Amino acid sequence: MGALASGARAAVFASCNPDKARELEALLPGWRIEPLAADIYPPEVGDSYFKNARAKALFGRSVEKRQLWVLGEDSGIEVAALDWGPGVFSARFGADDPVGRLLAELSGFESDSRRARYVSELVAISPDGRELRGTGILEGRIGHEPRGSEGFGYDPIFLPEGETITVAELGNAWKRTNSHRARAARALLEALEV
Repeated sequence: MGALASGARAAVFASCNPDKARELEALLPGWRIEPLAADIYPPEVGDSYFKNARAKALFGRSVEKRQLWVLGEDSGIEVAALDWGPGVFSARFGADDPVGRLLAELSGFESDSRRARYVSELVAISPDGRELRGTGILEGRIGHEPRGSEGFGYDPIFLPEGETITVAELGNAWKRTNSHRARAARALLEALEV
């Protein structure tokens, strides 16, 4: 994997989400991740996380003129009771209160119907156009009320499989090892070593 494996560890992240950028930098040891300098990003219109992540990375590659890697990421939450939605629409689900909307949608649902999973897809494009991918999934369930203060997004209501507390209660240190994005980052690093 040449340049990347031997130390070219700077990348541009094609996202306007600073939380994801900071989290991704922590998940890729030795990497320096900076946000893409773009005022407008293309809309997320893909029907899969991979298509959206790849579209972001390709957009970043077209805008970024330096010889850096470009990363694109898309992620979401999928819930059994919602036919495994909101999925690729997670970021737009519930507008300013996605947690509140999800809890409202699940009102009256118990146990098995509250099964859920976080999914993350990472796509990396090298300066010479090579594409690599990493996928991460974290299984769990949706709680009945928000708990915890760390993390972001749906973390205050997501209880990972085998846990009795939410991701927001488990905290950012736990996320760096166990989150769906951490798993996608490990899969991407493994792909880089092939």
